[in-house]
Amino acid sequence: MQRYIEKFIRYLEVEKNYSVHTVLNYKLDLEDFSKFLAGTELGKVDYLTLRKYLALLKEKQLGTRTVGRRLSCLRSFFKFLIREGLLKSNPILMLSSPKLQKHLPSFMTEQEAAKLIESAFAKDEKDERGLRDRAILETFYSTGVRISELAGLNIEDVDFIGGIAKVMGKGKKERMAPIGDAAIAAIRKYLEKRKRESTALFLNKSGKRISVSGIRNIVGKYILRAGIKQGVSAHTFRHSFATHLLNRGADLRTVQELLGHANLSTTQIYTHLTTEKLKSVYDKAHPRA
Repeated sequence: MQRYIEKFIRYLEVEKNYSVHTVLNYKLDLEDFSKFLAGTELGKVDYLTLRKYLALLKEKQLGTRTVGRRLSCLRSFFKFLIREGLLKSNPILMLSSPKLQKHLPSFMTEQEAAKLIESAFAKDEKDERGLRDRAILETFYSTGVRISELAGLNIEDVDFIGGIAKVMGKGKKERMAPIGDAAIAAIRKYLEKRKRESTALFLNKSGKRISVSGIRNIVGKYILRAGIKQGVSAHTFRHSFATHLLNRGADLRTVQELLGHANLSTTQIYTHLTTEKLKSVYDKAHPRA
């Protein structure tokens, strides 16, 4: 089993070009499945074996998304084994995935986003940390990038004249993200006052590239300072970015490109509108509103 897992992981890394995060999750999922099999040969795994594994996952009270991801991993794994001629039949074909509950993403209003960003300010011109935090918040909201993409930005990735940032997205796919004047100005101020040299755009207090958890902590700090409603997190910036663009008339495919979504269906979750927007459209459009 371990040999098969290693072959599959190498396939994901080299041929499929999956992100480090996805590869790690798939590896952990397969190792968990291997423990469940307890030495049973893969060729003897059948539909009943998989039903028992699914029952075990439910007993552990794992969420439907986690169970769905585990099954998705196994589907890819068995499909790979069939393709490589390592298995003759695919036991997972008859197994259905659990239905996922659709959750609308939480988002800030435009006023809340502005309040949150403006809560980060430098106490004076030498306040490097304050300048950095403001630049992070401005860039986050301006580009709508994922938190890992924000942490991975280098100085050379930002075209300060053209207003474009080169972003390395999921599956190591590169895309260009427009970046607004406010974010460009905030980054410039931060870099002018930064004491340490580095290729990374944003640094932590030790002078090293800031981590994903570091950015989460910074955003959390200013959410509290700004007194924003509960349910807002670092990822809410991305939700808000998409929602505000759609509310102001951007088309779905453009937003898809900006977010770096492979499928349009992933972007469609953002087509929900705020109550105020719906009422505004209704008041203008309905003859007897």
